[in-house]
Amino acid sequence: MVTQEKGSNDVKTAVLYGGTSAERDVSLVSGRAVAVALADRSHDVLLVDPAAGDVAVGPREAATAATVGSEPPPVLRETGSALRAVAGEAVTTADAVFVALHGGSGEDGTIQGLLELAGKRYTGSGVLASALAMDKRASKLIFREVGVSTPDWRVVSSGLGLPPGSRGGSPLLPRDLPPERARDAVRELGGCPVVVKPNDQGSTVGLTVVRDEQALDPAVALALRYSSHALIEPFIPGRELTVAVLGGEPLPVVEIVPKGGLYDYERKYTKGMSEYRCPADLRGPVARELAHAGRTAFEALGCRGYARVDFRLSPDERCQCLEVNTVPGMTEVSLVPMAAAAAGIGFGELVERILTMALA
Repeated sequence: MVTQEKGSNDVKTAVLYGGTSAERDVSLVSGRAVAVALADRSHDVLLVDPAAGDVAVGPREAATAATVGSEPPPVLRETGSALRAVAGEAVTTADAVFVALHGGSGEDGTIQGLLELAGKRYTGSGVLASALAMDKRASKLIFREVGVSTPDWRVVSSGLGLPPGSRGGSPLLPRDLPPERARDAVRELGGCPVVVKPNDQGSTVGLTVVRDEQALDPAVALALRYSSHALIEPFIPGRELTVAVLGGEPLPVVEIVPKGGLYDYERKYTKGMSEYRCPADLRGPVARELAHAGRTAFEALGCRGYARVDFRLSPDERCQCLEVNTVPGMTEVSLVPMAAAAAGIGFGELVERILTMALA
């Protein structure tokens, strides 16, 4: 446990941000916001971008480089720079590492594994929980085991050459299908509309709502640009809701109301393109069900520290869990800070709590 003698303002912190995933731009903004908030609370903070190796910058130096566009940036090639980042002085001399990397190796357990090997304390979930949460199919299997409702799904995989008529699999874990059989997957799910998305991305990167089969092939191709596996699941009409979990306790539910359509990458990160209601206007039993399901999903995957659990609420008020985000956004329009604020926790206090949990 952290002793009071050390004091929170004596904690030397390295913030990992940026990285090589399609969520790089969002991560740059998150990391800068976290670093500035910690510095404002008298922490000794340096930021390290694994895409640039072990180069460290101060919170104010990083501020001008961090903006989010209307589309995700290209995925950068990983060249071992993450290893250099973890082995660099800023990380090795830090008391704790604040992981603000979204997607890719920053959220799938890879960076967490490197930090474990380096003997560093770090924020958020560990290796296994990170890997399970990033793999949407794996997490959905676990949700079902613990009684958290989640939409049915099928997976289409690139480079998979099943012979015609080959079925295989089981009701629990159907065999992956090649892209040319994506229509079979949609029909097994009851037809359009469906959601097609990469199996291991966040921020709605590569996601498409397909309303007729003519649009299916381009949607699958887009998803497979970001992953070797595309997950297809029924589109659930209704409300977009999320439950942030902090220290194992659910925060007030946030409802997202995107303007003019889908809550996609642009509407997530462009100020004014979505409205947010927190606490969400829900009947008491529904709010309690969402909070319980959020905490159950968090615990079932073995998460720690904090995370965000995303849901759809159908018109008949059925809660369907979509995924768990183990390194959720910390931008100006991010949902975890919004939920924390509704619980009376300011942004600076929030990031300090997350850091303290890592030290503990």
